[in-house]
Amino acid sequence: MAFDPGAVAALSKIPIPSSAKGFGGLPAGTTTTAETLAARGARLFDGTFTFPQLTVRESAVAHNVGQMAAFCASVGVDLAPHAKTTMAPQLFARQLAAGAWGLTVATTAQAQVCREFGVRRLLLANELVDPAGIAWVAAELAADAGFDLYCYVDSIDGVRLLDRALASYAPGSTDSRRLPVLVELGREGGRTGCRRTEDAVVVAAAAAATGTLSVAGVAGYEGGIAHDRSFEALAAVDAYCQRLVDLADRLVASALVAGRPIVTAGGSAFPDVVAAALGRASDRATVLLRSGCYITHDDGEYARVSPFTGSSPYALTAAIELWAQVLSRPEPGLVLLGAGRRDVGFDQGFPVPRSYRAADGAVRPFAAPGAGGPAVQVFELNDQHAYLSVPVGSSLAVGDHVCLGISHPCTTLDRWRHVLQVADDDTGVAQLGPSVTDVVLTYF
Repeated sequence: MAFDPGAVAALSKIPIPSSAKGFGGLPAGTTTTAETLAARGARLFDGTFTFPQLTVRESAVAHNVGQMAAFCASVGVDLAPHAKTTMAPQLFARQLAAGAWGLTVATTAQAQVCREFGVRRLLLANELVDPAGIAWVAAELAADAGFDLYCYVDSIDGVRLLDRALASYAPGSTDSRRLPVLVELGREGGRTGCRRTEDAVVVAAAAAATGTLSVAGVAGYEGGIAHDRSFEALAAVDAYCQRLVDLADRLVASALVAGRPIVTAGGSAFPDVVAAALGRASDRATVLLRSGCYITHDDGEYARVSPFTGSSPYALTAAIELWAQVLSRPEPGLVLLGAGRRDVGFDQGFPVPRSYRAADGAVRPFAAPGAGGPAVQVFELNDQHAYLSVPVGSSLAVGDHVCLGISHPCTTLDRWRHVLQVADDDTGVAQLGPSVTDVVLTYF
């Protein structure tokens, strides 16, 4: 088992305080859990919850997990989804149950959360340099022979630092468990990673020469190379991924890799290009995608650049909805909503208005841009307010609820510790909205 189902199941029994964001309607003096909310048939608009409120559609998550698993199987690559997107063990369990190779993390703190829920294989997609983090990794590897963790190196200094720290622990703690590392290949002007292939080979040789490390393969990140799907953008991503394949082949030819090499890149925006490029080495390497945002998808950044939209056989569905109430209509074409930067990401675009719920309980979609006059759009955010432009004759009224899609799930989910998981029965029970089937806990 790649995770501890008991630890995940226990999350539904953790008491939720009325002081938790979005739970101000809980009865005072009672113990409420996700389990009790689901048992009593709680619904989004039944007075239990305060707003703004973040929800995740259970059916959309299940769909997206299945779609990505099917895509990876079809192209012969493995998936190590990035945990940082959700930091939600309940969602990790879904990804691992669907056949994920393991999980990707960016920090030792994220790795520790995963280990608390029994995850057996982790890819730390970063350089490991802090003493406390190295100590934790060494202790985990020594204590559990069934646990595997990989991390990056991209410099001689980094190799030396890691080797000295690991060698300082008690004899025998790492002798039989060398820490497998991936040599990271970057690009000029990019993030971490060796800038030149020749430098990466030197770093690999240094790691292989230590008594504490083994070279397990190569890694890179293509996400910052392009931000659209133009021919030039996709060609640049493909060329970068080919450099990773070439480096892996060179390390194998130089006998610097212990066993079958891993070749890995990101893949949230360009999973098709990454899978095709790295897949050229699938006969001789373990190819890993580290896509994370697919599990919820979005209505902004990934809706624009992902290939899995529209008529794609692997089309994803936006799963996250932020519900906010209309606080004010101070001008004919301006609506102020009670949600802002403390509630939703804005680094890759403002939230996208989807629909609204009026006083009669009916949910009505907003007209598509150009189909019904001026577009309804969020054009500014304050800490707790969203500025929504609407047609002068819009029926939106104070107290109505507006459903907002989000852009870039990573910077929305980290603003919430409790996310309502909802079903698709929106019109049931006197139009009180969808039923709450679980509360997804995040560990940011």
